[in-house]
Amino acid sequence: MSSFTFGQRSFTPVPPEKGSFPLDHEGICRDFMIKYMRCLMDNKNIASNCKDISKDYLACRMDNGLMAREEWTQLGFGEKEVSEQQKQ
Repeated sequence: MSSFTFGQRSFTPVPPEKGSFPLDHEGICRDFMIKYMRCLMDNKNIASNCKDISKDYLACRMDNGLMAREEWTQLGFGEKEVSEQQKQ
């Protein structure tokens, strides 16, 4: 069946805003991912309760070249969260 059936336009996919990133096929950051998923389950999917764990996961991905290095504020972490983690 043609994609122009009944005058419909074809769908043109667009890339994600931040670009694509490689999957963690080797499981380098798997432990962080599992810890985050467990935190979400324990907190009824309230992501704000697991923000410190998600930051560890993103740090692992950036440290291992699985995503581009970004400023924490660009990833949704406020200045307070960044400075608190740097003290530890």
